[in-house]
Amino acid sequence: MKNVAITTIINALRKKYPAPRTALHYSTPFELLVATILSAQCADERVNKVTEELFVKYPSVNDLANVAQEALEEDIRSTGFFKNKSKAIIGTANMLIDKYSGKMPDTLEELIKLPGVGRKTASVVLSCAFGIPAIAVDTHVLRVSNRVGLVASKNPDKVEMRLRELISQDDWIFYSLSIILHGRETCKAGKPRCAECVLFSPCMWHDKNK
Repeated sequence: MKNVAITTIINALRKKYPAPRTALHYSTPFELLVATILSAQCADERVNKVTEELFVKYPSVNDLANVAQEALEEDIRSTGFFKNKSKAIIGTANMLIDKYSGKMPDTLEELIKLPGVGRKTASVVLSCAFGIPAIAVDTHVLRVSNRVGLVASKNPDKVEMRLRELISQDDWIFYSLSIILHGRETCKAGKPRCAECVLFSPCMWHDKNK
């Protein structure tokens, strides 16, 4: 795709989403990490309801490092996959204490070494908690980026690398956050609202699926 089309996409998104933010509620980088782990296969609204009580009950990294896994499983059960998620959260908390003195690292290379933390989760923390340029490829970013023709792959890592090449680093955070909102509100998986889409002109999907 030509740069002019990328500029068109970014400008259109800026008009609709001048200041996009993550829907997850958090007050520290660690809380955002936990919330993002919990958000796997779970709606952000549900995650926010769970973390509202979770972060009061376990206000620090130490608290989550020392909680019994069975107890944490019950606290997060409604987010689904609670066994794997509780194991990842406890493991991450312990690794943060043992290796980083309880503080969150702020590089992708260090974050992805934490239990249960992949590139998407690490990128969410980097961009939203630290303001460090990163592209978090979730299902919405994957779907919409393919539909508008920026990428042609279903592999999240390959899509991330390609988007890094195509999009100015200054726009990485904005692109991820605005495309997520656009995917949820307009470019839905099942029935995209093409008639309402600000990306209708540069998009290639509606021509292929008339």
